[in-house]
Amino acid sequence: MTSTDTTSTDTTNTRYGYAGLWRGLPRELGYLLIAFPLALAGFGVTLTLFSGGLGTLVTFFIGVVLIIGALYVSRGFGQLELTLLAWAGRPAIVQPDWQEARARTGFFGWLRSVLGNGHYWLYLLYVMIIDFIVTLVTWTIVVTWVAVGLGGVTAWFWDLIWPGAVSIGGPWWFSWLDDGSVLAGVFVFLAGLVALATLPLVTRGLVTLHWLVARGVLGAWKSDALQREVTSLAESRGAAHSAEGHSLRRLERDIHDGPQQRLVRLQMDLAAAERQLDSDPAKARGLIAEAMQQSKDALEELRALSRGFAPPILLDRGLVAALESAAARSAIPTRVIAEVPDGFDVPQEIERNAYFVASEAIVNAGKHSGASGVEVRVWASRDADTDAAWLHLTVADNGSGGAQALAGHGIAGLEERLRGLGGTLDLTSPTGGPTVLAAQLPITVASSV
Repeated sequence: MTSTDTTSTDTTNTRYGYAGLWRGLPRELGYLLIAFPLALAGFGVTLTLFSGGLGTLVTFFIGVVLIIGALYVSRGFGQLELTLLAWAGRPAIVQPDWQEARARTGFFGWLRSVLGNGHYWLYLLYVMIIDFIVTLVTWTIVVTWVAVGLGGVTAWFWDLIWPGAVSIGGPWWFSWLDDGSVLAGVFVFLAGLVALATLPLVTRGLVTLHWLVARGVLGAWKSDALQREVTSLAESRGAAHSAEGHSLRRLERDIHDGPQQRLVRLQMDLAAAERQLDSDPAKARGLIAEAMQQSKDALEELRALSRGFAPPILLDRGLVAALESAAARSAIPTRVIAEVPDGFDVPQEIERNAYFVASEAIVNAGKHSGASGVEVRVWASRDADTDAAWLHLTVADNGSGGAQALAGHGIAGLEERLRGLGGTLDLTSPTGGPTVLAAQLPITVASSV
């Protein structure tokens, strides 16, 4: 069960009050009944491994292997506990950082990721001591409660079949319950009804106790989230630098192979025309005409390159107008669907990168896909819980498909660029089409809708 499903189940149970408690009773009761055998198994295995590891630690190798085995076994039992709690209807607990990336750096990296990770030792403490104690108490309570409830409401039935078979026992002041009187039978029956009526409250309380203990011991630390954020920011910064370097190298290559060569040719034509101006005016006019054509071609290429920075229409009129302008220049019919609601103030940097994604995809569709039409759709969304806002962009064509994000090419460069902004870029292009390029960009500055 996912965290969303779990939260939804818990909210539903709360919404329906007492009836909702009964809806969650089967899973909660099942969890409480199977928790003790599992805790007992975990207690026995981890205690045996850990004590054996300590006892043979003098040999180092055997002792360390047994201790690491105890840590891994406790991790497995702890994760099983989290899964069962989610199945029982409790909100999912975020699991800790197991430092898997560090463990893949080699033997000593793996050893440090296990022995040096405090979560492994907390899981061992939980499985070997804490869970065994808590589960023993909760299992005893729930079994007693169920026995009192079922035994109380069915005592009259068993007394009819085997008179005197039902005996309460206990201190002398309970002896009147065994006298077979109607009052005694009514009291036992009512006690059973009360136990059954309160059973959902008891199971909910006991499962919640397990969940609170597990969240405190088995859950992730705040420092884990900070560490992940630092790692993500470092990766994003590296991706942004890589994308920027790739863009600069491509721009340098495009300028060198395009406008620069034409301007050199233009200079040579003008110099030749100047030499022929007096001796052969007709030839000079031809060279000047070629020079004019070279200047026009160079101007067109410079305009095309300037779109790789930011077209003036994007800066003046915004993203939608720039996308419509790109659609009008497309070699194949392109339709733009804009669904950005009023109130979303999209930063210029986000608009610029969204335009780059769309224009690159439109150009690629015109060159390679064989499509007869392209649809560009842009919209925005906001997460009501976190208030995080996102700009979504999809470019879809009905071409032959088979597109790939190859390293060093346009789509891969755009993917690195968006990753540097904290966004994502996904390409779906099965053979036969359609091809869909989907981008998500975080709107870091957004007003409330």
